[in-house]
Amino acid sequence: MAVRASVFVGMSIDGFIARIDGSFDFLDAAGNEPHGYEEFISTVDAVVMGRNTYEEVLAMGGWHYGEKPVFVLSSKPLASPPAEAVIERLSGEPSDVVSILDRRGFSHIYVDGGFTVQRFLKAGLIDRLVLNRVPVLIGSGISLFGPLSNDITLKHIKTSEFKSGLIQSEYEISVG
Repeated sequence: MAVRASVFVGMSIDGFIARIDGSFDFLDAAGNEPHGYEEFISTVDAVVMGRNTYEEVLAMGGWHYGEKPVFVLSSKPLASPPAEAVIERLSGEPSDVVSILDRRGFSHIYVDGGFTVQRFLKAGLIDRLVLNRVPVLIGSGISLFGPLSNDITLKHIKTSEFKSGLIQSEYEISVG
């Protein structure tokens, strides 16, 4: 069995997923309308994120993953999770993480957090990207995509427009 990895992310029109300080309050510009996150999260059986993203999610209050296992990539101890959270700390290269999750029976993971997404993309482990561009320019911040050693070709699946002005585009990573 091969583990599929997907990204579902909000970003500013100018391509930033967070401000320099790691906050993503600007995503509120998309309003509270549903845009497919609930449907998406129901298709994954685990979440993989970096420690910085984990800490930002904790700071938001509440827990958005229910009892879905969340694997936080960090070599340092983690802040205490909410009681309902199922958290496990992992470290290592993306291929090692995917191998561990594959051996444990996971089939579809949600990869979240800028640096983590970049590492998984560079390792060729992302299969699907769902990019939610909210109608705001923030000028600077943390980019979803970092430097690449080679082009990554995407196959456009669909684009949807929402009342708030949010534009959602879905891509598959082309192989070969």
